[in-house]
Amino acid sequence: MTKVLVLRAPGINCDAEAAEALELAGAKAERVHVNRLAEGSVQLADYGMLLIPGGFAYGDHLGAGRMLAVDLIYRLREDLSRFVADGRPVLGICNGFQVLVKTGLLPSDKVGQATLIDNASGHYECRWIKLGLNSASPCLFTQGLSGTLDLPVGHGEGRFLTDQATLEKLQANNQIVVQYLDQADQPTMDYPANPNGALNAIAGICNPAGNVFGLMPHPDRAFLPQHHPQWRRRGLDLEGPGMAIFRNGVRAMALV
Repeated sequence: MTKVLVLRAPGINCDAEAAEALELAGAKAERVHVNRLAEGSVQLADYGMLLIPGGFAYGDHLGAGRMLAVDLIYRLREDLSRFVADGRPVLGICNGFQVLVKTGLLPSDKVGQATLIDNASGHYECRWIKLGLNSASPCLFTQGLSGTLDLPVGHGEGRFLTDQATLEKLQANNQIVVQYLDQADQPTMDYPANPNGALNAIAGICNPAGNVFGLMPHPDRAFLPQHHPQWRRRGLDLEGPGMAIFRNGVRAMALV
């Protein structure tokens, strides 16, 4: 199955570029409004992968991603749970990460284990940052990737928080997939390398099985080599630094 459902809802505004990246990765991407899923005219089970893009779903009223999360919980809970249990890949980018956390699909399958709140800087952050990849993570979207990765961020509520017990579980299970790095390539909570003050420098996590992945940085804004601000200095890159995440997702859904 090569079809990917790119979820749309009022306020989501990164669905077009996410769909284009998926198409370049070899998938057939279909942008589908959440109401079509809720009414049953489109079936989530007909797709091999779900992508929840960035933006400001429902204007981020009541908190970033919260209203779309409530929508998914009350109208699509069983379909989503079955989709994830089947091992199909789910990717949430920026606002999509916020949605996945607030549905409880991340860190595992329980609402309220973690949250994403206002940036510690007190304002919107929009720039490129450096990430460290956890090569031991079970995350399907980062298999074969290691070292560092440059990606842009664009968010006002990206500070990941959780309790100590959940943090220890995330570390033990290698669910922390990407972290913000300082100039010495070390995970940091210091601004500006860490743009939001996220606990333990967390930029993205996956579920224990590795098929649900959410991250605040935008691979969808970095899938072409020309997207990178130093693309002419980087040589003849064939694709942008974010493209590998989409390729891995498409490859993984073909195996389910």
